[in-house]
Amino acid sequence: MTKEEIDNDRDDMMIDEREQQGFPLMQCVQEEFDPEQLKFYYGRLFPYADIYKWMSYGNDRKHPACDLSYFGRREFSFILGNDVYLRYQSFNSAAQMENSIKSKCPFKIDIGAVYSVDPAKRNAYAGENAFTPVEKELVFDIDMSDYDDVRYCCSGANICQKCWPLMTIAIKVIDSALREDFGFTHILWVYSGRRGVHCWVCDARARRLNNAQRAAIADYFHVYKGNENSRKKVFLGGPALHPSLVRSYQQVLRPFFEEDLLCGQSLLETEEKFEKILEMIPDESITAKLRGEWLGNHHRSSNSKEDINRVRWEKLKSHLQSGKQKWLRRCIEEIIFSYTYPRLDMGVTKLTNHLLKAPFCVHPKTGRVCVPIDPKHCEEFDPMAVPTLSSLKKELDTPDLENGEGKKFESGRTSLDKSLTVFRLFLDPLLKSCKEEMEISYNAKLQQSKSSLTW
Repeated sequence: MTKEEIDNDRDDMMIDEREQQGFPLMQCVQEEFDPEQLKFYYGRLFPYADIYKWMSYGNDRKHPACDLSYFGRREFSFILGNDVYLRYQSFNSAAQMENSIKSKCPFKIDIGAVYSVDPAKRNAYAGENAFTPVEKELVFDIDMSDYDDVRYCCSGANICQKCWPLMTIAIKVIDSALREDFGFTHILWVYSGRRGVHCWVCDARARRLNNAQRAAIADYFHVYKGNENSRKKVFLGGPALHPSLVRSYQQVLRPFFEEDLLCGQSLLETEEKFEKILEMIPDESITAKLRGEWLGNHHRSSNSKEDINRVRWEKLKSHLQSGKQKWLRRCIEEIIFSYTYPRLDMGVTKLTNHLLKAPFCVHPKTGRVCVPIDPKHCEEFDPMAVPTLSSLKKELDTPDLENGEGKKFESGRTSLDKSLTVFRLFLDPLLKSCKEEMEISYNAKLQQSKSSLTW
């Protein structure tokens, strides 16, 4: 990968310094990124043992059915401080991985697929299919910059507490569908360190999906297909919504749009903003009537204290719902889906050999650690409060530092511990499931072997 390609990475784009009136911009401020602090982090805090357990999926040499080569066939990639990009790194043990990370001190760590052979030795194997990806977590990448047409508080790499709930909604929608529609259970959500979230689906079924199957799942979530220039931005199928979309709409999207986003982003307050919504209504007579009413009344009515965005939204719904045409009533759903439904980087999900940033590495633009997010409590996650290199160093350098609850950190303990707990709550049942699957497979082979001998 060239320096230009690295600089163009979706999650490493330069911070957009644009400020807009009316919103206190809470930017992802870039810390003074100190390689020495990164060295300290890799030396004292990075959870090597947990990452190794995760990437091994029970193949830890403690069971006769273990695949001893499994972890060693996993690709890791490093981006070093001098923009050197190292792909196809592999390690035979947790100790080897730890030693390599400590010695190279990468600014970014990406995790790739498990290959048919050791990635570091791929050139030693001849044949078209000698080196191929055979297993990889099903992953999703959701980036806040893809929502720039529906948020007015920030743009680009900037995030704030007004727009971050869009990521919370994405987590709720995708997580629910993965569990209820596909039956997956071992799902890890991770903050990207700057402006987005990553999802790792780690069930055995998910890891063994081929590219066509991954593409089919990605297409299942590909509801938002528009751009700034397209009038119709979502495709909901028809005539009735799919049950998964009904669930998302009723439980998550509509409440969030009407109770939070509508007023929080002032979606109908100005002509520039409400024209975007009126463009989604295919009936010119209705849009002309609404436009005339709204342009003639810039302020709240004298006898109403309601927010103007809420008043106008109710008026829009009234016009669309009063008509006999079902396709007009569908416009309400299309508007809400256009503004709230998750927007995925489809290529990340579709390809087995796609790399994704490792949990617990540090974003070099913000200094923030890429910490796990508990999907059950994702609305409580604050990206501005995650540990940074400088805050972690200060915690370890300051004896008896108190946390927000008046409790003192024990020696060697930091605010990263809460994130490690979230990760281990995901990891423990995953490893238990892997062991059970391994035991079932092992016993089946033993039984088959005994039956063969008896025959």
